[in-house]
Amino acid sequence: MNKHLRLSPRVQEALAQNKPVIALESTIISHGMPYPQNVETALKCEALARSHGAEPATIAVLGGKLCAGLTEEQIEYLGRQGAGMSKASRRDLPFLVAGQRDGATTVAATMIIAAMAGIKVFATGGIGGVHRGAETSMDISADLEELAASPVAVVCAGAKSILDLGLTLEYLETKGVPVIGYQTDTLPAFYTNESAFRVPLRADSAGEIAGIIKAQRELAFPGGLLVANPIPAEFAMPAARIDKAIAQALSEAGRDGIRGKEVTPYLLARVVALTGGDSLKANIQLVFNNVKLAARIAAAL
Repeated sequence: MNKHLRLSPRVQEALAQNKPVIALESTIISHGMPYPQNVETALKCEALARSHGAEPATIAVLGGKLCAGLTEEQIEYLGRQGAGMSKASRRDLPFLVAGQRDGATTVAATMIIAAMAGIKVFATGGIGGVHRGAETSMDISADLEELAASPVAVVCAGAKSILDLGLTLEYLETKGVPVIGYQTDTLPAFYTNESAFRVPLRADSAGEIAGIIKAQRELAFPGGLLVANPIPAEFAMPAARIDKAIAQALSEAGRDGIRGKEVTPYLLARVVALTGGDSLKANIQLVFNNVKLAARIAAAL
């Protein structure tokens, strides 16, 4: 085991006994939602994972240690720190480890630590991707590169709809990352369960997805895969409403000079404000939905 990795006793025991374990990220706690909804959501995700047969391993960097499995007190700490917590992607991990610092892990960093721990499935809200206007800004999330590098299956509600979904799909295709629609032929767009883009692959059961993961490992292919799980229809937002809010948030981000890793938290917060909190409610529900599916996939492996 990597000397910088720290597994909680419950995660360590589950892995040792070959029981289902799913990874959960921590940026969603610190940067994705306001307090106290962030902590409430994180704890509910852990409870949902356990009730669906999997041990949750919420991942973060604390005191320079790569932690897989957090206490309630540690989750509370991340939630209270909020955006004041460092947002940790691949490039940030050596800095945080060397300086014994804290950081909330993005999809990319969570995948890296999950792979170190031997965790094969990871549930999140939505992945990062190719940002709108990337043809001039070159703003492309490290999440996409990590999907091509780390052997972890990521269950999400598609790419965040603040992104360029078409270019995100093209990038994943170039990198050879399987994108699987769960019971859908259409790429879900985070807050909405449909988009203008088709997914290249479809699977209709957790067992079928587990079989694809096993085959990918047996073929010794590098990287992971992406499972696109639509937000349940009863919680989905009308596309026209969310698109209007995103367009306004993007315009304001450009006006305010928001760049780099600050873009996504800024846009998500503005969309929450512009939708009167409705997008936050949708965000919470889609995360719960992804945790349930991830737990079923892990149990089928």
